[in-house]
Amino acid sequence: MSDSTQDEPELATQFWRDPENRRWLATAGVLTVGLIVGGYLLGNGLVRAREADRAVTVRGLAEKDVTADLAVWSLSFSASAPDLTSAQADADRDAAAIRAFFKEAGFPVGELQPVGVNVSTFTENGSPKVTVRQRMTLRTQDIKRAQDAAKRQFDLVRAGVELEDGSAINYSFTRLNAIKPEMIAAATKDARASAEQFAKDSGTSVGAIRSATQGYFSILDRDAASGDESGGGWGAGSTPYKKVRVVTTVEFSLR
Repeated sequence: MSDSTQDEPELATQFWRDPENRRWLATAGVLTVGLIVGGYLLGNGLVRAREADRAVTVRGLAEKDVTADLAVWSLSFSASAPDLTSAQADADRDAAAIRAFFKEAGFPVGELQPVGVNVSTFTENGSPKVTVRQRMTLRTQDIKRAQDAAKRQFDLVRAGVELEDGSAINYSFTRLNAIKPEMIAAATKDARASAEQFAKDSGTSVGAIRSATQGYFSILDRDAASGDESGGGWGAGSTPYKKVRVVTTVEFSLR
């Protein structure tokens, strides 16, 4: 056996005994492990970044039928005469007929109030004339009684009261805040259903909500034609049957 072969174990032993060599090997090992771990984390981070960019934005709709809880009935009328005293007397007679009408219908006296008066003077065929215009408003939460009275409003015309344009009953729903939470929840649920359908079609699944925007609440007459938000004119009025509607926009992550 040659001397070089016999010296190899001794050289190896001397190599490992050298502190500088051991530090160099340790440093190289740490760098190698760091490169491996860093490469894994970088690759995994890129995958997570791509997954984070995957999202779908959908809209959710919620609708609810409600019944109005407030009726406001405005009545405008006028009387004309050659002088203010006569015109005012005729207007007072109409006001008394209106009060009698609502008293007979069963409304408390305080629910009917005068809210405005206007006096104008003009000349007709060379003769002076005075017109007195008045407005009275009924405000009630008794929706059924208001509906019944509205059906009989022509009794006022028969009593000689000349109701003018602008006389109408309007029904309102004032308890929106009480139903907002459940409607927002329903709209969000509807949005998730749409997102899940999209995810199913694309071979993914729906994750958490990333952002959400609540739309405006609208209250329309339930049976109004699409896009018609009017309450009707004199003689028709609006309906106490309303539809509350809200649309939310929600962004879901996909995974």
